[in-house]
Amino acid sequence: MNAENRPAVWKTLLAFSIIYLVWGSTFLAIRVGVREAPPLLYAAMRFVAAGVIVYGWMMIRREPAPTRREWGSIFVISFLVFVGDYGLVFWAEQRVPSGLTAVMLGTIPVFMALSEICFLRTRRLTPRLAFALIVGLCGVAVLVSRSLNLGGAPIDRIGAIALILAAASWSVGSALMKKMPLPSSKLVGAGAQMLAGGFLLLVISALLGEFQFRISAMSRDAWLALIYLIVFGSIIAFSAYTWLIHHESPTKVGTYAYVNPVIAVLLGYLILGEPLGLRTILGTALVLVSVILITTGQAKPVVASNVAEDAA
Repeated sequence: MNAENRPAVWKTLLAFSIIYLVWGSTFLAIRVGVREAPPLLYAAMRFVAAGVIVYGWMMIRREPAPTRREWGSIFVISFLVFVGDYGLVFWAEQRVPSGLTAVMLGTIPVFMALSEICFLRTRRLTPRLAFALIVGLCGVAVLVSRSLNLGGAPIDRIGAIALILAAASWSVGSALMKKMPLPSSKLVGAGAQMLAGGFLLLVISALLGEFQFRISAMSRDAWLALIYLIVFGSIIAFSAYTWLIHHESPTKVGTYAYVNPVIAVLLGYLILGEPLGLRTILGTALVLVSVILITTGQAKPVVASNVAEDAA
């Protein structure tokens, strides 16, 4: 990009601040909401509302709607990303602190690398990558182990399993995004995925009996958290990401993966009083080292390929 065409520095800094702080804070907002509302219903409310706004705005602007074939891809990917990932994340945050949820999801690049090695065959297992994978798995072990005397309670096992499955589901969905036909417009694709994902979450929520919950019983804090997730987490942050990806390298934009867990841990500690002991610090550090080694060890970092889903 020519120097004269580069955007103002303040715009770039503002966009980075948004994806760092907003995406890092969404875990806290989810934790606030699911303490009162059924998790899948709460997630469905978020994504249906955000999907209607984003997709509706794109249709008002007369952007091309997805084809029938693209809608098929959208529903497959939405099931993996919004049900398999976000559904499990919202459910797990009933049992796992918000900061540690973000740290556990920091293992997504680990699962992305494993899928590229084992299934897509697009990556080789180098010594650097093997070391990074081991470090990441050690970080998870530190967080969930009951035998290590590190102080503080380990993550709830069922919640940890749910988050590992969520990270794996996200990784599979991200891999499929490279193979399946999707709309050329990122905003149309994101809006359609949020709509489809929200619809699937609504169906599953109904089947699980969550519709018996009275939405009117939600407190002001839960409603404010939901509005924050819709407006800031699903619309503003994704717009900032879309703008950044056209003005900065994917490597720079992908640094959100290093920052978000740190932001989430600090906010959980400062606002919700979540524990911040040696176990949390060591586990977080190991996961972040693993992510940095994986995402900086190739020309096109793994994290950049799955940021589109994070817009949700």
